[in-house]
Amino acid sequence: MRAPYRSSSTFSYSFGPGPLTPAIKALVVANVAAFLAAMIAPAITLSFGLRPADVFGGFRIWQPVTYMFLHGGVFHILFNMLALWMFGVELERTWGSRFFARFYFIVGIGAACTTLLLSLLPLPFADQLYYSLTIGASGAVYGVLLAYALYFPNRPIYLYFFFPIPAKYFVMIIGGISLLSAMNGPGGGVAHTTHLGGLIVAYVYLKGGSRTRLIAEIKYRYLKWRINQTRRRFEVHEGGRSTPTDRVH
Repeated sequence: MRAPYRSSSTFSYSFGPGPLTPAIKALVVANVAAFLAAMIAPAITLSFGLRPADVFGGFRIWQPVTYMFLHGGVFHILFNMLALWMFGVELERTWGSRFFARFYFIVGIGAACTTLLLSLLPLPFADQLYYSLTIGASGAVYGVLLAYALYFPNRPIYLYFFFPIPAKYFVMIIGGISLLSAMNGPGGGVAHTTHLGGLIVAYVYLKGGSRTRLIAEIKYRYLKWRINQTRRRFEVHEGGRSTPTDRVH
């Protein structure tokens, strides 16, 4: 007798968090469009990439924003957008599109500001950093990764696609690598200071945000208490009975 049929869905395997959410879809489209435009006109990268000498000396104040949408090659944009999709989709579903978009831009701009500030320090690597060009969404993506680790600390992330590591330890590893690399100065075409800035700004923003939510919760509770106190002042009771039906508002 033939064994009962079992649906193959039992053994199905899915990769990734699912379809693109609205904010991430818009970011991916913008990054791909900017990448294609820079391929056609390479001068775009020089004008809109982040270069501290241009920001301070040439007053190109747009660069801390526009650098996030430029990339140096196919694999550069591919891995950034892949990481944004894999770790950002669930965050956007949790936070909502507006909060996620605000977080992404604050972290990306904050990472750029970290690079700008470090380029002014009287340290050996600062002069080289001052004239270096930084492009890519990596600073913002590192912030997204840190947020993912804070919200889902025990989710496994596969290091080099083979070794499962809890997200919280994965972020510690890449943070340590970025810190050590930043101390050795820019090199290898990797903006370690921007990566480190993305991690720091994301952590400060989310922890600061939790305090803000706590204060808002306290204010809400206090306001609710005041409303209840005011309401009781206008309650009228008929004498002799205390049942809830005797209360007139």
